[in-house]
Amino acid sequence: MSANTDRYENAVARYFEAWNAGEPEALAKAVASAWSVEGTYTDPLAAVTGHAEIAGLIAGAHEQFPGFAFRPLGAVDGHHDTARFAWELVSEAEGSAPVAGFDVITLDADGRIRSVLGFLDRVPAGA
Repeated sequence: MSANTDRYENAVARYFEAWNAGEPEALAKAVASAWSVEGTYTDPLAAVTGHAEIAGLIAGAHEQFPGFAFRPLGAVDGHHDTARFAWELVSEAEGSAPVAGFDVITLDADGRIRSVLGFLDRVPAGA
């Protein structure tokens, strides 16, 4: 495994830690670990900048989908400072995955996320 592959996988692991953090303090810490200070997150439903806004977006997803967790689908692929990966939002109680997509991230020199461009492949009606 190359150093770059480790870099991408580590960044994506921190990304999922942030998305799955439940308590506000753990969420804030995980977001700060995963994203650069002025990092961004953009998908068809949201566009936010900075740790506080990213944490707020994640907290909102937990409110909308209580009892669900984000899980990776397949391998992380990357080159230069960019990586992509697929994910799904899974019910921890019964295993359904009503939301799925893939994200493209760019990393800073420290391996933190500068930007996320999210794409939604499956979204329930009314979400």
